[in-house]
Amino acid sequence: MAAVVAWGAAGISGEAGYGGVGPNFLPWVVAVALAICGVWLSVQVWRGGFVDLPQPSGSASADWASGAWVLAGVLLNAALLTTVGFVISCALAFALATRGLRQAEGRSTSWRQSLLDLATGVCVSAPVYWLFSVGLDINLPALLPTRWI
Repeated sequence: MAAVVAWGAAGISGEAGYGGVGPNFLPWVVAVALAICGVWLSVQVWRGGFVDLPQPSGSASADWASGAWVLAGVLLNAALLTTVGFVISCALAFALATRGLRQAEGRSTSWRQSLLDLATGVCVSAPVYWLFSVGLDINLPALLPTRWI
């Protein structure tokens, strides 16, 4: 994963802005962090894994249904970002991901809770959009041409 992110970062222009940091800085930071985590995990596996952690009791298996909700949120965010705008696509991703995580914990996944999660997603993503789009003048996909949503 680190190699893929580094490959993508290499394709971004490295011209530094007024702060001395170019647009490829953060992707390189992420690539290095992923590489460090990958090396650390590889060393753990080579040494026998995380032997200090308690072993799960019974038959532990992957929760594919919960993972599917989280994956659906990520994929729909990527697919809908330019169609419905940043705020709506990120709010939808938040609602789907929290539904999957709640389901994995065995908590309520009612439609009322999902609507509340969607509203929370809007409350989180709208200020982020405004900060970047209006405050920093970075063009993020918008639903309306007014750039306020």
